[in-house]
Amino acid sequence: MKRRQLLQSGTLVLLLGAQHLARGATIVAVRVWPAPDYSRVTIESDARLTFSQTFIPNPPRLAVDVQGIDLNPALRELVAKVGPDDPTISGIRVGQFGAGVVRLVIDLKQAIAPQVFTLTPVAAYLHRLVFDLYPTQVADPLEALIAERLKESASRGAVAPPVGDPLGDLIAQKAQLPPAPAPGIAAAPGVKKEPAKLPPQSMRVPTPTATDRLIIIALDPGHGGEDPGAIGPAGTREKDVVLRLAHRLRDRINAASVNGNPMRAFLTRDADFFVPLHIRVDKARRVQADLFISLHADAFFTPNPQGASVFALSQGGASSSAARWMAAKENKADIIGGLNVHARDVQVKRALLDMSTTAQIKDSLLLGGAMLREIGRVGKLHKPRVEQAGFAVLKAPDIPSVLVEAAFISNPDEEAKLNSDAYQNQLADALMRGIERYFSNNPPLARNRAT
Repeated sequence: MKRRQLLQSGTLVLLLGAQHLARGATIVAVRVWPAPDYSRVTIESDARLTFSQTFIPNPPRLAVDVQGIDLNPALRELVAKVGPDDPTISGIRVGQFGAGVVRLVIDLKQAIAPQVFTLTPVAAYLHRLVFDLYPTQVADPLEALIAERLKESASRGAVAPPVGDPLGDLIAQKAQLPPAPAPGIAAAPGVKKEPAKLPPQSMRVPTPTATDRLIIIALDPGHGGEDPGAIGPAGTREKDVVLRLAHRLRDRINAASVNGNPMRAFLTRDADFFVPLHIRVDKARRVQADLFISLHADAFFTPNPQGASVFALSQGGASSSAARWMAAKENKADIIGGLNVHARDVQVKRALLDMSTTAQIKDSLLLGGAMLREIGRVGKLHKPRVEQAGFAVLKAPDIPSVLVEAAFISNPDEEAKLNSDAYQNQLADALMRGIERYFSNNPPLARNRAT
């Protein structure tokens, strides 16, 4: 009797399993991430989705047929998730196109180069179907910085940059550079993608004259979008606190100068969206940044570790096992955030990331040391020296680059400090003093003027 009941129950399980398979994948979440660089749409499901896509240029829209699913409330949520300020998407329409096929039509505000791809489960995510919508026409970030500074000058009564003005010189220099392609999109054959390389500070020939250009500091708030970073005991997300810190530091940089020459901060992300590690490096190089500062909030398996850390790149082994572990953790950001490994320029960018130089690392250690000393004046340090490891985001060959772990977000006390305006202001002040200390000992030298 018991044997018969077991067999019957087993048959019931098999039937339920077959019905579940017949239903196809279940949609568990949908997300829209608008950004100036590109807009991303993500559909998360409990099984891998298959799809076909068609781009219609006039009016611009992307139609995607997703197989193996039926229209449900979660998919209908996509319609309401598009905001009026999305720079790329004007709306999304969804409907049942056929048996087990849902059609999504993404109406666009401009021409795009779409990338549609799937991601396997990782971290807290199940299967993801991702739509990355890259505008084909993008504003040059360096020109935007110059225009912003010129607008400030005009508001103070200056009609145009006088002869010899650093902004005028920079505009002339910029005119020699080719237009930069959109992030994630390969340049046309024969088009030079990178601006002229500048040697690191320690390799430049000294000159007695002051710099004749805008001093640009690239600030890189870690993680973002699909990648929340570390999450504290109270639910604080690393990506949120480091973005707030970057905004505070940006305000201080924009109000400062070096030897009378204006400074300007450039953020690799200015909102909550994902930026691949190699694109962060590429962005800093496109604006010809003088320094690159990546901002993070550390985490560990236990709540006990505390204190800030500063890291520079290592061409060899890591300076400690903790530094090696930290680099491995941060380098996984692309996997969690959702990098399209089939993007056309990934191989080119990964080759760029291997072009680190001894001189760049030397300058990075000088910058890191200056920042570490100032951070130590406002909070605890996890290590009293600059650590080194193979951080992918620090591999710009011509820009001194450091990664700052502001505090351990996994420590409840430090999580509370990271959420405190008072501590964020103290930390931003300390980082600004570190930048100024570095430049006082390593003044930025003039780039060659345009001829």
